[in-house]
Amino acid sequence: MTYDPREFTGLRRRDFLRYLVMAGLAACGGRAGVDTTGGPGTTAGSGPSTTIGAPDIKFEEPTVPLSGELRILLWSHFVPAHDEWFDPFVQQWGQEVGVDVTVDHITVAEIPARISAEISAGEGHDLIQYIAPLSQFEPSVVDMKDVTEEASRRWGEQVAICQRSSYNPNTDKYYAYCPGWVPDPGNYRRSLWETAGLPDGPTTWDELLEYGSKIYSEQGVQMGIGMSQEIDSNMAGRALLWSFGASIQDENENVVINSEETIRAVEYMRDLFEGAMTDEVFAWEAASNNEGLIAGQLSYILNSISAYRTSQEANPEVAADTFFSAALEGPADRMVATHVMYNWIIPNHAQNVDAAKEFLLHYTLNYEAACWHSQLYDFPAWDSLVPKLGDWVADDPFGSQPSDKLAVLSDAINWSTNVGHPGPANPATGQIFGESIIPVMFAEAARGEKTPEQAVADAEAKIQAIYADWRQRGLVGGDS
Repeated sequence: MTYDPREFTGLRRRDFLRYLVMAGLAACGGRAGVDTTGGPGTTAGSGPSTTIGAPDIKFEEPTVPLSGELRILLWSHFVPAHDEWFDPFVQQWGQEVGVDVTVDHITVAEIPARISAEISAGEGHDLIQYIAPLSQFEPSVVDMKDVTEEASRRWGEQVAICQRSSYNPNTDKYYAYCPGWVPDPGNYRRSLWETAGLPDGPTTWDELLEYGSKIYSEQGVQMGIGMSQEIDSNMAGRALLWSFGASIQDENENVVINSEETIRAVEYMRDLFEGAMTDEVFAWEAASNNEGLIAGQLSYILNSISAYRTSQEANPEVAADTFFSAALEGPADRMVATHVMYNWIIPNHAQNVDAAKEFLLHYTLNYEAACWHSQLYDFPAWDSLVPKLGDWVADDPFGSQPSDKLAVLSDAINWSTNVGHPGPANPATGQIFGESIIPVMFAEAARGEKTPEQAVADAEAKIQAIYADWRQRGLVGGDS
């Protein structure tokens, strides 16, 4: 059976995935390619069932007495097994400490607007999670410095990319608490690349263009790198900039977007679109590249492992054919943004700040379980908390064939960085990310609406205005 993601554009992502699971079951005679053997998240593929159990939940008494209500808002995780674990996990904690906890899940695209609405109204959730830096909300959130420092006291040094994605050095404020992150490898269909003559997939941006275009022209399967106003397109665009030696800001937070390196990156994206993609990438949502890969319609995407995990159940043939690659080498560098950077914020209007902070420490204490139940999607900000992570990616307990398919993630920290690279993820970079200025810049040139030079100049004008505003407020460094 062939699945076309364009047939499902009116459906919510979970409805689409539910359809794929049902279709996968039907195609397999009622049995999905991944079986649950030990509770949520303990899945195994067509090979032997895993004998590794989920980590035990740990509990430590809060440092202060707690009571009242705690209202939590977070995204609907792209690996649904995580939410199946998280909701009872937080409820159990609430029962232990005497807090009435409410958890609301919404789609990731809805969260920034919901945050803005609640901040404007001065009421809403006590604790909110998003999957990209929320630095633009710094004036309206509680400083999380005490929670971060306590976590580091308990578990060692925080991973640098998480620290730089939650801390503003200009104000010495942690505008968010960051307990974890997610790598952003290349996901490629091995059979397509093997037919094209590159069985191990691309290792450089040049190979991506050459062989991706060849796959599209000879095999009719397009590539999936978005240029839309959504999170994955933002991440992919930054990876391309850095690989060409370009960036939005320098390490001192000066705007440097208008450069020959940026223009070359924009020219490259235009060529990639013309050779290997279709107009669909201009209107993608965050789940679109997932859906396209699951449906067997894409040769390569820049994403986490969530689409692969879903395809293990929904389309086992695609799962077996999906492999992973590290960041692509460009003319100047080899670097990608983290696919997800968990930012938990407590708005100033929160009614139960103590409970929110204590829950975050409890959640972090149990990050090994979070990693497990996300099926190795979530990586820790404190390495000591998930000591088995290296073993898990080397020998996937969730049914990968071969079992070391995820081994490329073992050194992902070495080719991952924050969205403000080479500087911090300051409020200006947060606003630029939220307004999708970078993917719009690429899209305008790829569609032929502007020359690469004009697209870059127009993006620079918007970015300079944003930096000037935040710099005037003392929240961004640099002088230009």
